[in-house]
Amino acid sequence: MIAKEQISTVMDHPVYDADGNKIGEAKHVFFDDVTGQPEWVSVKTGLFGMNESFVPIREASVVEDHLEVPYPKDKVKDAPNVDVDAGGHLSEEEEHRLYEHYGIAWDEAWEQANQPGDTGWAHTGQTGMTDTSASPGMSPGVSGDDAMTRSEEHMHVGTERREAGRARLRKYVVTEDVQQTVPVRHEEVRVEREPITDENRGAALSGPDISEAEHEVTLHEERPVVETEAVPVERVRMTTEEHTDQETVRGQVRKEEIDTDGVDDEQDRRGML
Repeated sequence: MIAKEQISTVMDHPVYDADGNKIGEAKHVFFDDVTGQPEWVSVKTGLFGMNESFVPIREASVVEDHLEVPYPKDKVKDAPNVDVDAGGHLSEEEEHRLYEHYGIAWDEAWEQANQPGDTGWAHTGQTGMTDTSASPGMSPGVSGDDAMTRSEEHMHVGTERREAGRARLRKYVVTEDVQQTVPVRHEEVRVEREPITDENRGAALSGPDISEAEHEVTLHEERPVVETEAVPVERVRMTTEEHTDQETVRGQVRKEEIDTDGVDDEQDRRGML
């Protein structure tokens, strides 16, 4: 647990988990109304610090210029959302939910707060000031003068770049059946007979009168021959195009309002002039 004197070192400084992961920035320290000791610290988390998570400070320690808590970053960011009332106090139900989230025994914490001599279970009060010597009974957010500061939250919206998907080019081989008709030629034997004439008589009588003979003719034909060759036909590449869409972001912001007691509307209007 940190001491009151260390609060100035904690406020608006980084908060880390035990593994060295930054959780966010410390915003407020909440004190136990009975013991007066720091009990909770609220941490601004998320994009632009739009979320505020509560984490027990009883086992936290101040390391150099930051606060270190024994809870993982995701555990703190997933803590139940609580709405601190106008008096800057956590209700008993809200503290119960936070104790359960961090695995702290509720009965043990309740008994410690209700030991004999105590005034009973007390809510945890808030301070955003680094000075803890304020006079008893002074409400949070009220300084020593007679003026009251009214604050409000502003929402800041930005963008972050993240991976939305991947696309790739992949080349693979497929086999297709193709058909093409080509003309082919072949030779066939045709027997020709011619009568003996004066022109061919010499050739006809050049051999023996009676004999055996044989004559052979070689026939030819054409057959289809298939050959393939790889030729480039096109080049393919991927490019990216950036498109701008409009998205509406909704959130909740808090602001303080100041009412007056004992002052009529006419006096209030004159005071605004």
